[in-house]
Amino acid sequence: MEIPSAPGVGCAGAKTTAKITIPQKERRRALVVPREHRAWGMLLVPLVTGAAVGLLAGGRVAPVLLLTTAVLALFWLRTPTESWLGTSAVRAQTLEERHLVRNVTLALATIAAIALSALFWQGRNRELIWLGMIAGAAFAAQVLLKKMGRTKVGRTTRVAAEVVGALALTSTAAAAYYVATGRLDARAWALWLVNWLFAANQIHFVWLRIRGARAAGWSEKFTVGWSFLAGQILLGGTLVLACHFSWLPELTLIAFAPVLFRGFVWFAKRPQPLVVRRLGWTELAHAVAFGVLLTAGFSFVG
Repeated sequence: MEIPSAPGVGCAGAKTTAKITIPQKERRRALVVPREHRAWGMLLVPLVTGAAVGLLAGGRVAPVLLLTTAVLALFWLRTPTESWLGTSAVRAQTLEERHLVRNVTLALATIAAIALSALFWQGRNRELIWLGMIAGAAFAAQVLLKKMGRTKVGRTTRVAAEVVGALALTSTAAAAYYVATGRLDARAWALWLVNWLFAANQIHFVWLRIRGARAAGWSEKFTVGWSFLAGQILLGGTLVLACHFSWLPELTLIAFAPVLFRGFVWFAKRPQPLVVRRLGWTELAHAVAFGVLLTAGFSFVG
């Protein structure tokens, strides 16, 4: 998932062939620390909401801590591994750098292995395997879509790649609820679904803001964002029906209300310069509010 450096923002940044000199301290950090800031939110917000709903339902804390340790280690593992193998933009070049990424990779792999072994000890939490298989398939599909994005198909697959990647990251909602309660039931799947829909909406909105940064009026904005607008309407209608038939708690609508509102309002607002950092913090605030309201809806109302 290609994410710019602003927190809470997901987009495919423009690639450049120019060589950039990176200070040694920043370079060492880039070799081992994940740069996908928006992906951290997609991972942690569902994890926290799923864990909170499960714990408030009388779940166990220890398995949640083990899952959190394993998930964070596995997510972090990707960056030093790619730097070590030379498949990332920032690659280990000197012997010192190779030793650094090797040591961090082995340390993170060991932590993940210990946490997963404890989770699966004596045959417990076996349903996590199914969630892992689904998430793995989603990541594989994302890789294929990203490869297509480098061809003439271009942008048409980049958003799809991020949305598919979000499907894998938001699986932490179902996983956290499951290990806390021991139940992979309808509530676990619903937590995964709504977290993924929220993440997909954020991805589409950030892309819309980037593509429509110079759109001057309603007609230009509609030309750029008609698919996003259709998605907003479809999402809102689907949520209303799901709440009406009690498939989701009614507070789910309130949890989605801020992002639906900001999406519709963008088409009516005057053109404004795109400040990526501000957009990032705004989307982060939406994610936090969504997590709190969703947890309340599933725990105290649903």
